[in-house]
Amino acid sequence: MIHYLDNAATTPVRPEAVQAAVEAMTQGWGNPSSRYELGTKAAARMKEWRGNVAQALGCLPEELFFTSCGTEGDNWAIQSALEVNRRRGKHIITTAIEHAAVLEPCRELERRGYEVTYLEPDRQGNITAAQVEEAMRPDTALVSMMLVNNELGAILPVGEVAQVIRRTGCPALLHCDAVQGFLKIPFSPKKLGVDLLTVSGHKIHAPKGVGALYVRKGLKLPPLIWGGGQEEGLRSGTEATAQIAAFAAAARLGRQTLEEDMAHMARLKEETVRRLAEEVPKAKLLAQGGAPHILAISLVGYKSEVVVRFLSDRGVYISSGSACHKGKPSHVFAALKLPKGERDGVLRISFSYDTKQEDVDALIEGLKGASEKLFPSLS
Repeated sequence: MIHYLDNAATTPVRPEAVQAAVEAMTQGWGNPSSRYELGTKAAARMKEWRGNVAQALGCLPEELFFTSCGTEGDNWAIQSALEVNRRRGKHIITTAIEHAAVLEPCRELERRGYEVTYLEPDRQGNITAAQVEEAMRPDTALVSMMLVNNELGAILPVGEVAQVIRRTGCPALLHCDAVQGFLKIPFSPKKLGVDLLTVSGHKIHAPKGVGALYVRKGLKLPPLIWGGGQEEGLRSGTEATAQIAAFAAAARLGRQTLEEDMAHMARLKEETVRRLAEEVPKAKLLAQGGAPHILAISLVGYKSEVVVRFLSDRGVYISSGSACHKGKPSHVFAALKLPKGERDGVLRISFSYDTKQEDVDALIEGLKGASEKLFPSLS
């Protein structure tokens, strides 16, 4: 039996999203740009799907542009914001705990002559708006800050940062990677006060291969891809209608049950923390994290990759951090400056609306077994 507790890496596609994709591929498979009936019906469905995702996100449909993934959205937002602000300056502010989809573009931009300030978190993964304000300069063109950290569950003060930017008159545009926040905590781009915001389908029980970029109304971006003029000319190419249909179904349903899902995940998280303290004393809570679906712990003195394999052999699936690290040490936990024993034993547990009590039971039993049967690391 599978006990899947790695929903921050990806989520199982919900049945309604699968059905929506199948219908798009078998019944509504026309090209939305075609002018005959099959095409115009597909275009009408595209409009409906865009509205579904926009409603779940809390923005206008015309502010939402479909992408292939969160990484594409982050790259598009960063590069476009700098192009818009090219006469303002070449300074970027971001955090040391961003996803690689933000950090790697920033590192490439440094090679091209930009200056990047990487804000360091405290031991809980918190970063303050005051840190951003202190780092601001007259030539700051972009601030990029995630909403929920994908390894700690920490909620970053994006809304406060937006207020600081407005209050100080800083010319910077504000981008937010909200991939781990979408349909996990309540927010809207307007309430946050951001200019650009990224979400992804496979984190909300839609398939991989689809995401979206929010672009504040009135902000004119250069095209990402030139061609046939799809996505209002900003991202040309025939639309991935099956993935978008599934994304819309998952977003619509996730919005309807958001409060219920948040309460369910928070309850499981709280129970997991309690039972770890009682039954697995070698496990240490690394960060409480405000998001209900992510829990970061360490099995102190044990190698995380060995523990992950031990659990996997028993049908329990968690991770040692972001799936995008591919086995490399996590820059997020390195930024926390943890003692080596804690850092080596880092584990990420992440819940979803369909995580069950028996999944938590299996996790606790697996971690108890790991702490009793595995040899501690000598390093």
